[in-house]
Amino acid sequence: MSLRAAITLSRRTLPAFAAEGVCWGAFAAYTPQIKHHIGASDAEYGFALLFGAIGGITAMALAPRFDRLMGRRAMALAALILIAAFQPTIWTGSLAFFALFMVFTGAAAGLLDVVMNARLAGIEAKSGASLMNLNHAVFSFAYAGAALSTGLARDAGVSVSTSFAVLALVVLGLAVAAIQRELPKGRVAPPATKLRTGAVAFWGGGIILVGFLAEQATEAWSALHVERTLGGGAAEGAMGPAMLGLTMGVGRLAGQFATARLNEARIVTLAALLSAAGALTAALAPTPAVAYLGFGLLGLGVSVIAPMCFALIGRLSPPEARATAISRAAMVGYAGFFIGPPLMGGLSQAFSLPMAFVAVAILLALCPLLLLPLRDARPN
Repeated sequence: MSLRAAITLSRRTLPAFAAEGVCWGAFAAYTPQIKHHIGASDAEYGFALLFGAIGGITAMALAPRFDRLMGRRAMALAALILIAAFQPTIWTGSLAFFALFMVFTGAAAGLLDVVMNARLAGIEAKSGASLMNLNHAVFSFAYAGAALSTGLARDAGVSVSTSFAVLALVVLGLAVAAIQRELPKGRVAPPATKLRTGAVAFWGGGIILVGFLAEQATEAWSALHVERTLGGGAAEGAMGPAMLGLTMGVGRLAGQFATARLNEARIVTLAALLSAAGALTAALAPTPAVAYLGFGLLGLGVSVIAPMCFALIGRLSPPEARATAISRAAMVGYAGFFIGPPLMGGLSQAFSLPMAFVAVAILLALCPLLLLPLRDARPN
């Protein structure tokens, strides 16, 4: 399928993915300023962000019902809720209130995550096209673009409130574009019967968990690995997460074209092995340049693991249970953000940071084994 045809089929979901990327990219760019405003230490700020993950996982359990009730406006409303939830986080000067507001922000993000992936999986099932990688690539590029543009605005002295007001208008436009006008008005009918989606969600979510864990580990620890283990400077350390972000965007676009020749399970297998090789290369790197190569390989591979697993879960689930299956898989997968920090920190403390990356490589290499029960799983 051509890129133009894929964009046409994704014309309602692409704005939703872009909206989430814009919100998180801008928030990331203003993190130092927000952190300073609430007077939080590194540890306190990290702990406050954990409340966002708690809110996200909680909302994912409720997302299928929201999806049915809101009908064709579900993605648009979820995007508007997300940008609205971000606003209090930039106004408060209290760490406690910031943590509280992050619960709602994470919940809004979790809601949008499930709804847009479920709606996209439905379009894939109806059209027979593979669209996940394209849509997730748009998220990555929107994230990068928003982070860059708001970073420039910050350097120019533009206030946080002004920037987020502009972003709210951008998200409003994207939300309008995300209304699925092709669907009938009103809510989506609930499932006629209770369908068990546990096996599909569990095994698929397990692979997503490892992918998110590897992504989070590289984002959080790559700079430290380059600087502390390999003796690089601050700028050299920053190249670690930058290499990950760049290659993830490229990898998702490449994955979009790869689906014309390979199915989801084969792509996930190859991606997991490539990611494992990248993590191992970074762990054993003698110089920062070799570590960048490892982080780049990891980014290329890990970028398609979650999108392809969501696509596979959507294909294995009946239409009336698709949102439920994806929400459950997302809940399992997002546990990677909880497991990643203590796993990497504990292994690094007990052994070394390179050995922690070796552990990530082993987990990635085991992902193809999780595909065996997933490919045979059917809701019943």
